[in-house]
Amino acid sequence: MKTRFGLAMAAALMLGGGAAIAQTLPDYMAPISGKTNAAPGDIATRDVLALNTAMFELYGDAAKVFQKNILDKHPVILGLFSGAGGRLILYRPGQPPLDAPQVPVVYQLLKSVGHSTMALAEVVGPYVDNPDNKSWRGAMLAFRSRMQSALDSLDATPMQADWRDNNRIILKNNIAFMDECLARGVIPFAKLEAFGKQQAPFLARNVAWAAQTQVAHWMGVLADWKTQLGPDWEKTYAASNTIYVTRQNNVIFSVLAQFFGPDAINTRLLLIETVSFTTTPADMLESLTRIIADRSVGALFFGNYHLMDYELMGGDGRAAIVAETAKRGMTPFLPPLVPFGSRQWPTLVTPGPGPATIADLK
Repeated sequence: MKTRFGLAMAAALMLGGGAAIAQTLPDYMAPISGKTNAAPGDIATRDVLALNTAMFELYGDAAKVFQKNILDKHPVILGLFSGAGGRLILYRPGQPPLDAPQVPVVYQLLKSVGHSTMALAEVVGPYVDNPDNKSWRGAMLAFRSRMQSALDSLDATPMQADWRDNNRIILKNNIAFMDECLARGVIPFAKLEAFGKQQAPFLARNVAWAAQTQVAHWMGVLADWKTQLGPDWEKTYAASNTIYVTRQNNVIFSVLAQFFGPDAINTRLLLIETVSFTTTPADMLESLTRIIADRSVGALFFGNYHLMDYELMGGDGRAAIVAETAKRGMTPFLPPLVPFGSRQWPTLVTPGPGPATIADLK
């Protein structure tokens, strides 16, 4: 009893209790004591906003159960971006996750040579036509050494002869460009522009060969998995991640679409946009779980299973934008309305003039 009383007294002091008590406070309590005043409206606002905070905690706990239920009933395929040409993981009810074999390493070799060439523009870009700034020389000399090592060892790489010849030309051209810049002590834009045009056709071949290698590999993996799953394929979910610059014609998603078909797009086959090239399987599963779980909530409250795939306030937001732009004498500029549950590709789909592939740029 004495202990509880003492705690109650301490609490009263800390919170700036009654005047009689406050007068007896020792000096060392002065910095932290005093009366705290809160307007009723502030307290009410805080109490209501706390509901939203509590919701996230409750949802996090429920999501763990949702994810287990989904994985207990449905196969799930995750397609994750990686520098090695992607990673595919198959989750099957009651079995450990199955990691697919990696794309043949020649894919990485082709991309490495291509990336190294285009990176030269990044290295020299800030110093073009600036003879007074030599700070780029150290980085270029180090990069040239790596480039020479790659050229010297190219013949020992697992790459077919005509592909190796193409990459030998790319690497030699890279070294020649760097040597000229280092000898001149300046990087003229005309030389950089000519270098880009010189390398473009060789780089385009590397891009094509890398794509062929990646697609052939993943088509084989998915064909095998579809056979293994048999009738369960029709209840399989799949999700692929992407960042902004890889969402259009995303290779892994597009390959998945060939096996899932158009009716599965945005229903069982999802493209999840992130802000990082790499995403963990756990994060992907969490995102997929949230999407599937939210659909049931949308159906429960509004009677539409795919409503929550869309910005919930989007329709009313459009109406508000139309009204507000009218007040300001503006013409509203909005995307077309599409129905909930649309099966269209989750990327740009409107055709128009202009080049759309590297081949179109020739």
